[in-house]
Amino acid sequence: MPYLDRPDCRLHYLVDDHTDGWTRPETVLFVHGFTECTEAWRGWVPHVSRRYRMLRIDQRGFGLSTPVAKDYPLTTTRYVDDLARIVNEVAGGPVHIVGGKSGGISVLVFAAQYPELVKTVTVSCTPVTPPNATGWVEEMERTSVRAWALRTQRERMGSRMSEEGIAWWSDMMGRTALSTVHAYMRWVGAIDIREDIKKIKAPTLVIGTDTARRGREIFEGWQKTIPGSELQILPIDGYHAAGTAPDMTAEVTLEFIRRRGG
Repeated sequence: MPYLDRPDCRLHYLVDDHTDGWTRPETVLFVHGFTECTEAWRGWVPHVSRRYRMLRIDQRGFGLSTPVAKDYPLTTTRYVDDLARIVNEVAGGPVHIVGGKSGGISVLVFAAQYPELVKTVTVSCTPVTPPNATGWVEEMERTSVRAWALRTQRERMGSRMSEEGIAWWSDMMGRTALSTVHAYMRWVGAIDIREDIKKIKAPTLVIGTDTARRGREIFEGWQKTIPGSELQILPIDGYHAAGTAPDMTAEVTLEFIRRRGG
Protein backbone atom coordinates (compact mmCIF):
# COMPACT_ATOMS: atom_id res chain seq x y z
CA MET A 1 0.00 0.00 0.00
CA PRO A 2 1.36 3.49 -0.80
CA TYR A 3 1.85 5.61 2.30
CA LEU A 4 3.38 8.95 3.16
CA ASP A 5 5.04 8.91 6.58
CA ARG A 6 4.47 11.91 8.83
CA PRO A 7 6.03 12.37 12.30
CA ASP A 8 2.95 11.05 14.12
CA CYS A 9 1.00 9.07 11.49
CA ARG A 10 1.02 7.36 8.11
CA LEU A 11 -1.14 8.81 5.36
CA HIS A 12 -2.54 6.32 2.88
CA TYR A 13 -3.17 7.33 -0.71
CA LEU A 14 -4.11 5.81 -4.08
CA VAL A 15 -3.15 6.86 -7.61
CA ASP A 16 -5.47 6.09 -10.53
CA ASP A 17 -3.94 6.94 -13.90
CA HIS A 18 -5.47 5.55 -17.08
CA THR A 19 -4.22 8.28 -19.36
CA ASP A 20 -2.17 7.47 -22.46
CA GLY A 21 1.26 6.27 -21.43
CA TRP A 22 3.08 8.79 -23.58
CA THR A 23 1.39 11.83 -22.01
CA ARG A 24 2.20 13.90 -18.91
CA PRO A 25 -1.19 14.33 -17.23
CA GLU A 26 -2.01 16.93 -14.62
CA THR A 27 -2.91 15.67 -11.14
CA VAL A 28 -6.29 16.05 -9.43
CA LEU A 29 -6.20 15.53 -5.64
CA PHE A 30 -9.36 14.28 -3.88
CA VAL A 31 -10.14 14.84 -0.19
CA HIS A 32 -13.05 12.95 1.40
CA GLY A 33 -15.40 13.99 4.20
CA PHE A 34 -16.33 12.79 7.68
CA THR A 35 -16.13 9.00 8.33
CA GLU A 36 -15.20 8.37 4.69
CA CYS A 37 -12.05 7.22 2.88
CA THR A 38 -10.61 6.91 -0.64
CA GLU A 39 -13.57 4.68 -1.59
CA ALA A 40 -15.88 7.69 -1.38
CA TRP A 41 -14.53 8.69 -4.82
CA ARG A 42 -14.93 5.24 -6.41
CA GLY A 43 -17.61 6.38 -8.87
CA TRP A 44 -15.43 9.28 -10.03
CA VAL A 45 -12.50 7.12 -11.13
CA PRO A 46 -13.74 6.22 -14.66
CA HIS A 47 -14.48 9.87 -15.41
CA VAL A 48 -11.31 11.42 -14.04
CA SER A 49 -8.51 8.87 -14.43
CA ARG A 50 -8.72 8.66 -18.22
CA ARG A 51 -7.95 12.37 -18.50
CA TYR A 52 -5.95 13.15 -15.35
CA ARG A 53 -3.71 11.50 -12.78
CA MET A 54 -6.16 10.97 -9.93
CA LEU A 55 -4.70 11.12 -6.41
CA ARG A 56 -7.03 10.00 -3.60
CA ILE A 57 -6.00 10.27 0.04
CA ASP A 58 -7.28 8.94 3.35
CA GLN A 59 -7.32 11.95 5.64
CA ARG A 60 -5.48 11.71 8.93
CA GLY A 61 -7.47 9.35 11.17
CA PHE A 62 -9.58 7.74 8.42
CA GLY A 63 -9.48 4.75 6.09
CA LEU A 64 -6.07 3.11 6.01
CA SER A 65 -4.32 6.15 7.48
CA THR A 66 -3.40 5.96 11.15
CA PRO A 67 -6.41 6.38 13.50
CA VAL A 68 -6.07 9.20 16.02
CA ALA A 69 -6.61 9.04 19.76
CA LYS A 70 -9.78 10.40 21.33
CA ASP A 71 -7.90 13.36 22.83
CA TYR A 72 -5.69 14.00 19.77
CA PRO A 73 -5.59 17.73 18.89
CA LEU A 74 -6.82 17.71 15.29
CA THR A 75 -6.55 21.17 13.72
CA THR A 76 -7.05 22.79 10.33
CA THR A 77 -3.32 23.48 10.32
CA ARG A 78 -2.53 19.76 10.61
CA TYR A 79 -4.88 18.84 7.77
CA VAL A 80 -3.60 21.63 5.54
CA ASP A 81 0.01 20.65 6.25
CA ASP A 82 -0.83 17.04 5.30
CA LEU A 83 -2.18 18.27 1.96
CA ALA A 84 0.93 20.35 1.33
CA ARG A 85 3.15 17.31 1.95
CA ILE A 86 1.04 15.11 -0.32
CA VAL A 87 1.11 17.67 -3.13
CA ASN A 88 4.85 18.25 -2.89
CA GLU A 89 6.00 14.68 -2.31
CA VAL A 90 3.46 12.60 -4.25
CA ALA A 91 2.01 14.93 -6.89
CA GLY A 92 5.32 16.71 -7.37
CA GLY A 93 3.81 20.12 -8.03
CA PRO A 94 0.60 22.14 -8.34
CA VAL A 95 -2.69 20.24 -8.54
CA HIS A 96 -6.37 20.65 -9.18
CA ILE A 97 -8.01 19.82 -5.86
CA VAL A 98 -11.49 18.50 -5.04
CA GLY A 99 -13.10 18.23 -1.59
CA GLY A 100 -16.29 16.51 -0.54
CA LYS A 101 -18.41 17.78 2.37
CA SER A 102 -16.17 18.57 5.38
CA GLY A 103 -13.13 17.48 3.36
CA GLY A 104 -13.60 20.75 1.52
CA ILE A 105 -12.79 22.75 4.67
CA SER A 106 -9.12 21.83 4.48
CA VAL A 107 -9.18 22.14 0.69
CA LEU A 108 -10.39 25.74 0.84
CA VAL A 109 -7.92 26.78 3.53
CA PHE A 110 -5.10 25.00 1.68
CA ALA A 111 -5.96 26.96 -1.48
CA ALA A 112 -5.88 30.21 0.51
CA GLN A 113 -2.55 29.45 2.17
CA TYR A 114 -0.70 27.70 -0.69
CA PRO A 115 -1.77 29.46 -3.91
CA GLU A 116 1.39 28.28 -5.67
CA LEU A 117 0.29 24.64 -5.26
CA VAL A 118 -3.29 24.98 -6.54
CA LYS A 119 -4.54 25.21 -10.13
CA THR A 120 -8.27 24.98 -9.49
CA VAL A 121 -10.51 24.27 -6.50
CA THR A 122 -13.79 22.35 -6.45
CA VAL A 123 -15.77 21.70 -3.28
CA SER A 124 -19.02 19.76 -3.08
CA CYS A 125 -21.56 20.45 -0.33
CA THR A 126 -18.90 21.85 2.00
CA PRO A 127 -19.66 23.78 5.23
CA VAL A 128 -17.60 26.82 6.20
CA THR A 129 -19.01 27.07 9.73
CA PRO A 130 -19.76 24.22 12.17
CA PRO A 131 -22.33 21.74 10.84
CA ASN A 132 -25.30 20.75 12.98
CA ALA A 133 -24.11 17.51 14.54
CA THR A 134 -25.96 17.61 17.86
CA GLY A 135 -26.00 14.20 19.52
CA TRP A 136 -23.98 12.41 16.83
CA VAL A 137 -21.03 11.41 19.00
CA GLU A 138 -23.30 10.27 21.84
CA GLU A 139 -25.33 8.18 19.41
CA MET A 140 -22.21 6.52 18.01
CA GLU A 141 -21.01 5.71 21.52
CA ARG A 142 -24.41 4.25 22.39
CA THR A 143 -24.82 2.21 19.17
CA SER A 144 -21.96 2.28 16.65
CA VAL A 145 -20.52 4.44 13.89
CA ARG A 146 -22.23 2.21 11.31
CA ALA A 147 -25.60 2.40 13.05
CA TRP A 148 -25.38 6.20 13.10
CA ALA A 149 -24.36 6.27 9.42
CA LEU A 150 -27.27 4.03 8.47
CA ARG A 151 -29.81 6.10 10.41
CA THR A 152 -28.64 9.38 8.83
CA GLN A 153 -27.84 8.03 5.36
CA ARG A 154 -31.08 8.79 3.53
CA GLU A 155 -30.90 12.51 4.43
CA ARG A 156 -27.28 12.50 3.26
CA MET A 157 -27.79 10.55 0.03
CA GLY A 158 -31.32 11.55 -0.90
CA SER A 159 -34.12 9.52 -2.49
CA ARG A 160 -32.24 8.39 -5.61
CA MET A 161 -29.76 6.16 -3.73
CA SER A 162 -30.68 2.46 -3.74
CA GLU A 163 -31.02 0.46 -0.53
CA GLU A 164 -27.90 -1.47 -1.57
CA GLY A 165 -26.08 1.85 -1.92
CA ILE A 166 -27.26 2.98 1.50
CA ALA A 167 -25.86 -0.23 3.00
CA TRP A 168 -22.54 0.09 1.13
CA TRP A 169 -21.96 3.67 2.28
CA SER A 170 -22.93 2.74 5.85
CA ASP A 171 -20.46 -0.16 5.84
CA MET A 172 -17.66 2.05 4.52
CA MET A 173 -18.31 4.89 6.96
CA GLY A 174 -18.83 2.47 9.83
CA ARG A 175 -15.21 1.34 9.72
CA THR A 176 -14.07 4.68 11.18
CA ALA A 177 -12.57 4.43 14.66
CA LEU A 178 -14.71 6.02 17.38
CA SER A 179 -11.59 7.70 18.77
CA THR A 180 -11.14 9.52 15.44
CA VAL A 181 -14.80 10.59 15.55
CA HIS A 182 -14.25 12.29 18.93
CA ALA A 183 -11.17 14.18 17.74
CA TYR A 184 -12.69 15.17 14.40
CA MET A 185 -15.96 16.42 15.86
CA ARG A 186 -14.11 18.65 18.33
CA TRP A 187 -12.28 20.20 15.37
CA VAL A 188 -15.15 20.55 12.90
CA GLY A 189 -17.46 21.79 15.65
CA ALA A 190 -15.34 24.91 16.04
CA ILE A 191 -14.36 25.78 12.46
CA ASP A 192 -15.08 29.11 10.84
CA ILE A 193 -13.22 29.69 7.56
CA ARG A 194 -15.29 32.56 6.19
CA GLU A 195 -12.35 34.97 6.32
CA ASP A 196 -9.86 32.43 4.94
CA ILE A 197 -11.81 31.77 1.75
CA LYS A 198 -11.75 35.44 0.76
CA LYS A 199 -8.01 35.01 0.10
CA ILE A 200 -8.37 32.22 -2.49
CA LYS A 201 -6.85 33.18 -5.85
CA ALA A 202 -7.36 29.98 -7.83
CA PRO A 203 -10.48 29.46 -9.97
CA THR A 204 -13.05 27.94 -7.60
CA LEU A 205 -16.24 25.96 -8.18
CA VAL A 206 -18.71 25.50 -5.34
CA ILE A 207 -21.16 22.65 -5.90
CA GLY A 208 -24.23 22.55 -3.69
CA THR A 209 -27.72 21.18 -3.32
CA ASP A 210 -30.83 22.86 -1.96
CA THR A 211 -31.77 20.90 1.18
CA ALA A 212 -33.01 21.67 4.66
CA ARG A 213 -29.57 20.93 6.12
CA ARG A 214 -27.63 23.17 3.75
CA GLY A 215 -29.69 25.19 1.28
CA ARG A 216 -28.95 27.29 -1.76
CA GLU A 217 -28.85 30.54 0.18
CA ILE A 218 -26.14 29.18 2.50
CA PHE A 219 -23.87 28.29 -0.42
CA GLU A 220 -24.59 31.58 -2.17
CA GLY A 221 -23.80 33.49 1.00
CA TRP A 222 -20.16 32.40 1.19
CA GLN A 223 -19.40 31.42 -2.41
CA LYS A 224 -19.73 35.01 -3.63
CA THR A 225 -16.96 36.09 -1.23
CA ILE A 226 -14.40 34.02 -3.19
CA PRO A 227 -13.15 36.23 -6.04
CA GLY A 228 -14.11 34.92 -9.49
CA SER A 229 -15.75 31.77 -8.11
CA GLU A 230 -18.73 29.90 -9.57
CA LEU A 231 -21.72 28.20 -7.95
CA GLN A 232 -23.53 25.16 -9.32
CA ILE A 233 -26.64 23.94 -7.49
CA LEU A 234 -27.49 20.38 -8.53
CA PRO A 235 -31.05 18.95 -8.53
CA ILE A 236 -30.39 16.39 -5.78
CA ASP A 237 -32.47 16.00 -2.61
CA GLY A 238 -29.53 14.97 -0.43
CA TYR A 239 -26.55 16.90 0.91
CA HIS A 240 -23.81 14.67 -0.50
CA ALA A 241 -23.88 15.30 -4.23
CA ALA A 242 -20.44 13.78 -4.84
CA GLY A 243 -21.58 10.47 -3.34
CA THR A 244 -25.18 10.33 -4.56
CA ALA A 245 -24.52 11.42 -8.14
CA PRO A 246 -20.84 10.81 -8.94
CA ASP A 247 -21.40 10.79 -12.72
CA MET A 248 -23.14 14.17 -12.75
CA THR A 249 -20.84 15.77 -10.19
CA ALA A 250 -17.66 14.49 -11.83
CA GLU A 251 -18.65 15.80 -15.25
CA VAL A 252 -19.54 19.22 -13.80
CA THR A 253 -16.13 19.28 -12.12
CA LEU A 254 -14.23 18.17 -15.23
CA GLU A 255 -15.98 20.77 -17.37
CA PHE A 256 -14.93 23.44 -14.87
CA ILE A 257 -11.32 22.23 -14.79
CA ARG A 258 -11.13 22.20 -18.61
CA ARG A 259 -12.65 25.68 -18.85
CA ARG A 260 -10.92 27.43 -15.96
CA GLY A 261 -7.78 25.34 -15.43
CA GLY A 262 -5.54 27.26 -17.79
